[in-house]
Amino acid sequence: MGFVTALVRSSFLVNAVYADSGREHGITAQQGQLLCVLMVQPYGMSELGSVLGLAKSSLTGLVDRSVRRGLVRREADPEDGRAVRVALTATGDELAEAFCAEACRRVARLSVGLDETDRELLARLLGRLVLENKVPVVFKEPDEAPPAPL
Repeated sequence: MGFVTALVRSSFLVNAVYADSGREHGITAQQGQLLCVLMVQPYGMSELGSVLGLAKSSLTGLVDRSVRRGLVRREADPEDGRAVRVALTATGDELAEAFCAEACRRVARLSVGLDETDRELLARLLGRLVLENKVPVVFKEPDEAPPAPL
């Protein structure tokens, strides 16, 4: 299997994990992604759209549904009084922790056929790919402190 095919097909594996974990927690895969992203820090709507790869109308719908569920809230941006940021509520934070922990367990199980050396090599290579493409921090390692606010 070639690099591109393997990478694309692996993204389907991760998406399936988010969908399955979401169903277990009563949320959609997109809501799960939103919660995991917001675990790191609150985001402005335009930043959030960019991080999640969603058009403004799709993002607004996702945030609206999540607000109605009590998972996120809109708050004033301290840097720009005209802008809003999206942040987790206490309920959203609790669900984000549970959802992301479950998703991590499931993703880790995807590599059960690899030995430790192969897992470390895969992590290094994917880490380089992520860093070289300047992918924003959208998921924190379980033992990682959140980055400083923007």
